[in-house]
Amino acid sequence: MAAALDIATTILVFGLAYAMLLFIISVGLSITMGLMGFVNLAHGAFAMVGGYITVKLVTPMGVPYLLALVIAFFLVAALGAVMDRLLYRHVYGRPELDQVLFTIGIVFVSVAGVSFVWGPDPQNILLPEMLLGDIDLGFKSIPVYRAFMIVAGGAIVAALFFGLERTKIGAQVRAAVDNRRMAESCGIPTGRLFTIIFALGSGMAALGGGLGIQILGGLKPVFAFEYLVIFLIVVAVGGLGNIRGTFVAALLLGIIDFAGKYFLPEGGGFFIYGVTFIVLLWRPHGLLGKA
Repeated sequence: MAAALDIATTILVFGLAYAMLLFIISVGLSITMGLMGFVNLAHGAFAMVGGYITVKLVTPMGVPYLLALVIAFFLVAALGAVMDRLLYRHVYGRPELDQVLFTIGIVFVSVAGVSFVWGPDPQNILLPEMLLGDIDLGFKSIPVYRAFMIVAGGAIVAALFFGLERTKIGAQVRAAVDNRRMAESCGIPTGRLFTIIFALGSGMAALGGGLGIQILGGLKPVFAFEYLVIFLIVVAVGGLGNIRGTFVAALLLGIIDFAGKYFLPEGGGFFIYGVTFIVLLWRPHGLLGKA
């Protein structure tokens, strides 16, 4: 009984921490694809850049970790807004192949740029003292950082839900996702809304990139390629443009993926792909997506 409780706690804590990371990074991609109908395969590049900014602020410059995360969020959000106005706006409404080729090109450029500026070696971060060590639950100890990820992820989820359900811009986003043409006819400035959402999604990706360095075992220039499929899977399983769906998908996939690797390490990504296959056969538009 004690052994079973120990295993269940390990899977729940580590799986939840990973799930929160998946949600934080993927939610911006889900809204972007659902609201704009834009296939942004460069979303992981924003997470990568946010991670590198966080590392370089903390390690050489001595900026506190939590402050570095906030700075990375705003810097990458600003970068996303600029790129939306200068680059992305020219491919909105274009065929999906054009969007895929354009955003994949951005990924190649970002990977080359990061490798040139910061080198090809994996980057790690020195966490503050308060996030090191373990929390004693009495029957088991869990890492402080994993608990922090769960709490931080929960706070971000609550803030996003509140923003969508209780604010004017949230109502505009919901209206634009449901029916963009009707929203425009009602006077909602979808162009400006797109820029705000794109910036927010980019900032969220950057925040996830900074938070996930420890969980993902270091930050590498190939990050944008290595985890792109995982982010797309979370979005597809949850349903485009649906924050609740993205959250449910992240929980499901994060916990199942960790549990599968815990019991069968040689299985690799088999479990997350297997669940995706089953869910999309059952609900092609995602768990909470609209047909």
